[in-house]
This record gives sequence, C-alpha cells and structure tokens, in this order.
Amino acid sequence: MKKDILKRAQVWLSGEYDQTTRMKVQDLIDNNLLELEDSFYRDLEFGTGGLRGIMGVGTNRINEYTIAMTTQGLANYLRQYFEGEEIAAAIAYDSRHNSELFSEVAANVLSANGIKVYLFDKLRPTPELSFAIRHFKCKTGIVITASHNPSEYNGYKVYWEDGGQIIAPHDKNIIAEVKKIKNIAHVKRTPCPELIQVIGAEVDKEYIFNIKQQSLSHEAIAKRRDMKIVYSPLHGTGTKLVPLALTDFGFANILLVEEQMQPDGAFPTVKSPNPEEKEALTMALEKAKKVDAELIMATDPDADRVGIAIKNLNGEFALIDGNQTSALLFYYMLNRWQESGKITGREFTVKTIVTSELLSKISDAFHVPCYETLTGFKYIADMIHRKEGKRQFIVGGEESYGYLPGDYVRDKDAVASCCILAEATAWAKEQGKSLYELLIEIYLQFGFYKERLYSLVRKGIKGEEEIAAVMEGYRRNPPKTINNSQVVKIKDYLSGQERDLINDATNSLEFAKSDVLQFFLKDGSMISVRPSGTEPKIKYYLSVAETLEDISDFHHKNKILEDRIDKIISSLEI
Repeated sequence: MKKDILKRAQVWLSGEYDQTTRMKVQDLIDNNLLELEDSFYRDLEFGTGGLRGIMGVGTNRINEYTIAMTTQGLANYLRQYFEGEEIAAAIAYDSRHNSELFSEVAANVLSANGIKVYLFDKLRPTPELSFAIRHFKCKTGIVITASHNPSEYNGYKVYWEDGGQIIAPHDKNIIAEVKKIKNIAHVKRTPCPELIQVIGAEVDKEYIFNIKQQSLSHEAIAKRRDMKIVYSPLHGTGTKLVPLALTDFGFANILLVEEQMQPDGAFPTVKSPNPEEKEALTMALEKAKKVDAELIMATDPDADRVGIAIKNLNGEFALIDGNQTSALLFYYMLNRWQESGKITGREFTVKTIVTSELLSKISDAFHVPCYETLTGFKYIADMIHRKEGKRQFIVGGEESYGYLPGDYVRDKDAVASCCILAEATAWAKEQGKSLYELLIEIYLQFGFYKERLYSLVRKGIKGEEEIAAVMEGYRRNPPKTINNSQVVKIKDYLSGQERDLINDATNSLEFAKSDVLQFFLKDGSMISVRPSGTEPKIKYYLSVAETLEDISDFHHKNKILEDRIDKIISSLEI
C-alpha cells in the first residue's frame, strides 16, 4: 500500500464525513487494501462523458462528497469565468441509484454559492437537460447519469451555456479548481432554497414541441399511423417522453415492453442497460415477433442513445448498429430536405472520426459538407456552435448509437431519434421498401461499409498502465502491414500529425490533441485505436468496405467483409 493512498483515505475518517462513510473507509483500511487502493489512488477525471465511476466511498468513486467537491470546483470556475454576471444552472438526473440524491447535493452546493438552479422535479432524459440550459439561458448544466454503464456506476456530466457538454479549456479548468479542494470542509453546503426553482411539465411541453418541428414526412405518417412500433426504455428516463413524442408525431400503435417501463436503477431485466447489446433488446425482440412489428427501439437509461432492430431480407429481426442507423438518418433527412427544396448550399452534417466514412459519402452526394470531429458528441455540439449563423445543421451521428436530428438541443437525443427513425420507416414503406431494404439501397449507391467495435478491458492502476503501454507501442513501432495489406497512412491525433507512408510526407491535423491513432490500409480498411474516456478499456474501431452491385450479392459480400474484420483482429493479436 502506497503511503499517499493511505493518507488520502485517512482524510475521510474525519468528522467532516458522515458516520456511515467513515465506517466503510475504516473497513477498507482494515480488511480490503486492494479495494482501498482502487477507491483512493486518484481523483475521478472528466472524460468524453464527464465524471463517471463506480458508486462507493473514496476519491475515485461516485458519492455525495465527490459530487459536492466537483460542484464546488464548478461553482468556483463559473464565478471566475462569468465574473459580475448572473449565473444560472439546470440540473437533471436519471433512474440510477442515488441519482436524485446527487442532483440535490449539486443543487444545494450551487445555491450555497449564490447560483440560481433550475432543478427537474423527476427524472428526465439527458437531451432535455441540454434543451433546458438554452431555454432558461443558463451558463451551465449538470445531469446525473452513467449513461448505459452497469448498475454499480453513476456519473456527472457538465454542460456549458451553448447546451453542449464541456470541452477544452473549460473541462481542464474545472478539474483544476476541483483539485484545489482537498476535503469536504472547503465546500459550501448550506443551501439557499430561494435560489432553487423546481421545473417539470412546462419544459417537457416546449421540448416535445421543438422535436416535432424536425418532422419531415407528415403525409407518410398519416398513411402509416397504425404501423406497429415496439419500444423499451430499459428502466430509464425514456419511459414517459418517447411514447409521448411518438404519439405527438402521429403514430398510434406504440407497443411498450411493460416489464421494462418502470424506472429502476437495478435494471432488473437486463445484464446491462446498453441498447448496443442484443441481450438488452431480448424482451423487445420477443414482443415484436409476437405482434409482427415493423420497428423495435430501445433507449439507454438517460435516453440519449437508441438501439433499433428491423426485419432483414429473410423477414427476421436484425439489430442495426450505430453506423448503419446514422446512415439511415443521414440518407432520409438529406433526401427529404432536398425534396422539400430546403438545401441551399449553406447546410452541413457532422460525424466523429471513428464513425463510418459512409456518412461523408452520403452527404457529398447531396452537396452538403460533412464535418469530422473528435470522438464524443460534445465535439459535434461544438461544431454546431461554431457554425451557428453561418451554416444550417441538418443531422449528426456517431457510431456509439448517438444521433441528433436538428439543432434545438446540443447533445445526442434518443427521444427525437426515435421519432425520426419511425418517420423514416413510414417514408420507406411509402416508397415500397422496408427500412432494411433502404439500407441496402444506400450500400448499392455509396458502397458497402461494415464496421465493428472491439474492446480490451483493463481495470485499475495496472490496467491504466497496460493501456498506455499499448498506445505507446503502436507509436514507437507502428505496424507496416495489417491482414497482409500495407499501411499507407497513419493519423496520430496526439502528436497532431498525419503521415503518408507512400509519398513519405507529413501533414498537420486540424484537431485538438487526443489519444487516438488511425491506420489506413491499401485495401481501403481503416483501424482506429483509442483508450475509452469513460471506461477502463482500449477500443478498436474496425472499418472495411466493398462495392455492392446487386442486392442478390448482399449476403456474399457481407460474409467477405465479416471475414476481413475477423482477420484484421487476428492480425493485430488483440
């Protein structure tokens, strides 16, 4: 046991911490040094999704003290940055254990620092928090959530006045302020009740109204209003607003997975409330088969991500990944904007660097630029903010099941995405196609792209060291070939350089520095490698492509692409 870790733990034995917390810390000191080390070896840091971790005692855990200290650091930074201005904040929370408590702790600390707080009365989707920030003209916002992580996790996302999650320099500056707070005694915790305003239904109404403005195919919905849609919130915040929004759009046959409609932080019917995983959609798939539904949708606990399933060419339900769903949204929305005469040459779309190149191909076909950002939807929000008043945002997407149709909020929005995906399904049916056939039509026109995410989990201090060593190894000794295909280009977003290995040329990348490497192969494949910003893992994003000339060749080409990805994984020895 390192002395500094023990010293950090002993601070939590002081009278500033409640008796239950002190007893738990003492128990770790006496009986579980490994857990003690993991709980205190560092302070939680902001990643792509903000502050996120396992709930429990300690500086490396989510608890009311780390929430309070982080909020005090945020309050200090707000006071410095907006010196002399009135400051307001919006706060929302999801269905996880302790989320309501943590939201109240944050509200109390902000109000104790003289900051006006708009606090939601009940759990709400994360994108509605983004909407509330702009609606109330707040300087910041907080949502208590761990997104799709397992039940032992919780988190704390911070937003800026544009409604997007914080980015540099604000993220680093807030952490710098948090680090100055050495213990809970430095936190102002006596609330000012008159500065806390409870909000609720009135914001829901405005939020849903703005989502409805994104609708592009009223006639198709009217004709297909009885189309069967199965929906599950996976025990999360989508339980009320997703069915409400779909109904407002005009859909009349929404079939709910009743066993998963009740918000519950234990997520009792799933191993993990992650709509990226097939297991999470098991109940929805069973229901859809019984009722012969057209579309299955499930949102994660804070309703910013959505996973879907649709019938494939064999009439069997198939899960559609984030790249494919993004492609469907881009293609549908760009088509409808063009058909409505709304494309003027000033529009744009956005994707992240690890999201399918297919989105750029689709955008190019409609003469709409597709801008790329670093991984994390906060960078898409920043791009929207930077283009505001110059160009009109249409749609953005990322491979991790996050999409945004329209700019009424500045974060991925599963509530709106559910509505637009249902609308796209109705529109496709009016063209005589299923949504799956529409996807294959996209492949026929722009190329058959296939992607897969492969993750290596490495937990704790040793895990962090292993992940750093893997990234350093790729930089010191990059592969010359992968799957017997020559590496022709390497992009290193940490050094900010792009190396053309064929022409022996080096160019600068116009991105903020980030620990991401990309290897481009002669056969058109692309491999992106990055440590996760929110979980103890290193992620490999694998992308391959082929031409598809006829729908009859779809299954054969699909097999070729699947095999190529398998061989890339084998070649990388991961």
